[in-house]
Amino acid sequence: MRNGDLHTPANGGDAKRRRLRMSLLVVAAVLVVLMAAWAAFAIAYRAPGPMLARGVMVTLWLAFTLGVLVILLRHDARLALLAFVLAFVLVSLWWRSLEPSNARVWADDVARTLRGQVDGDRIVLDDVRNFDWRTREDYTARWETREYDLRRLASTDILLSTWGRPSIAHMLVSFGFDDGEHLAFSVEIRREKHEEFSEIAGFFKQYELSIIAADERDIVRVRSNVRGEEVTLYRLRLDAQQRRALFLAYVGEANRLAATPRFYDTITTNCTTLVYHLARPIFGHLPLDHRLLRTGYLAEYLERLGGLVPGVALADLRERGRINDRAKAADASPTFSRDIRVGVPGVGDDGARLEPGRRHPP
Repeated sequence: MRNGDLHTPANGGDAKRRRLRMSLLVVAAVLVVLMAAWAAFAIAYRAPGPMLARGVMVTLWLAFTLGVLVILLRHDARLALLAFVLAFVLVSLWWRSLEPSNARVWADDVARTLRGQVDGDRIVLDDVRNFDWRTREDYTARWETREYDLRRLASTDILLSTWGRPSIAHMLVSFGFDDGEHLAFSVEIRREKHEEFSEIAGFFKQYELSIIAADERDIVRVRSNVRGEEVTLYRLRLDAQQRRALFLAYVGEANRLAATPRFYDTITTNCTTLVYHLARPIFGHLPLDHRLLRTGYLAEYLERLGGLVPGVALADLRERGRINDRAKAADASPTFSRDIRVGVPGVGDDGARLEPGRRHPP
């Protein structure tokens, strides 16, 4: 037996241990990078102070992370991981200390919070928005108190508004009354005066959550006529009980937000997912679906549930539901809501019941 053969098993064992150690170090390094990236975004969007100060804090954090990685891979892994974990715990404690608020300097269009008082079939809504928009920056602000008779609820529509990417849309739900009046609800970010919307910022407690109730000549017209978004209207198949329950669910959630503010989240608490959670107790089982996040395709999801007008192809519903030309022709007309619905399938044919779980061909 050669002398070298005596050392082969030991050498093999050492090599396996080295490979295992290197694999663990690589996994640890990847976790450090991912956690550090999250913390960098959190600091960039939510740390106090001006942008320059936040930029300095992010730079220092990234420099610290780079040092941790060098020590982790070349020197003392335990020391590096201990230092990073302690620093990350401090960032996490700061992050958990951030609380939503209703007391900020808000943008004008989200300056007030909807509140409702229900007395049997009568409901009084405070701070219903009814702005007169001329441009994005030029408008007359109006907040109104309105009273409605829930027995007169006659229809429910969903409006999807897109502005570039077909997979991303904002959703409005509008309730019609038998006198021709409509009230639209919108789940929106509550921006401060200096803020603009960012999908990435929406992951990092940048905005509070807001439910706006508004006249359609405000909340639909500003999207179709002023901002130039593409707005499509679909009639929903809800019966009277479902309409009433969904209307009250919006008001109940608005009252909760007025009392206890919440943060908006791009994925978990947005204009569609919040309504999904409001709707589940009303309609029973509503399956989770990627189109709840890719809201530009939400109409396909509703069609599969049997929630849209039957007997009309989805492409035809979409084409006949595009309201932009009619909205521009009607503009600030007192019959705006009626005019934008001309030719929309299902208008004037209400009362059919949404059937959750019913499947149609994709």
